[in-house]
Amino acid sequence: MTAIGAAVITCSNRSAAGERPDDSGRLLAEALGDWGYDVLAKLVVADDVALIQKALRQVLADGARLVLTTGGTGLSPTDVTPEAVAPMIEREIPGIAERIRSANADAVPTAVLSRGVAGLIGDALVVTLPGSPGGVRDGLAVLQPLVGHLLDQVAGGDHRPGGGV
Repeated sequence: MTAIGAAVITCSNRSAAGERPDDSGRLLAEALGDWGYDVLAKLVVADDVALIQKALRQVLADGARLVLTTGGTGLSPTDVTPEAVAPMIEREIPGIAERIRSANADAVPTAVLSRGVAGLIGDALVVTLPGSPGGVRDGLAVLQPLVGHLLDQVAGGDHRPGGGV
């Protein structure tokens, strides 16, 4: 059986300029590999709508069925990842983004300020995660039990007993 293709896109002016290491993108790529996905790409782009959309189109064309972005979901003037990704989403899955925001909100109240989105573009799941390693870890904890079932459903699979987990 061939592993499902996945991709990571880091949206950060500082990481794109080489001024800051891409710790969050590295965490995502490592987790996806550990989960058994074939990590097709790990890209770093500046906080720019056109560049983010170009990177997303590229990884989707290369066959990624799971795309996780990190960065650009906050409230600073350069945080534009949701503005780049949301118009491309064909089927929104708001429950994923809501759960990621609430996952650790008791310990990190500012988690609710993330404007992340999640949904399908064709048969690919795209989720925009915060740029911090902690936010990425929280997002991964939410996603791990969901993505296999979700991608199976999108491919026409039947509901699994026990709610898919």
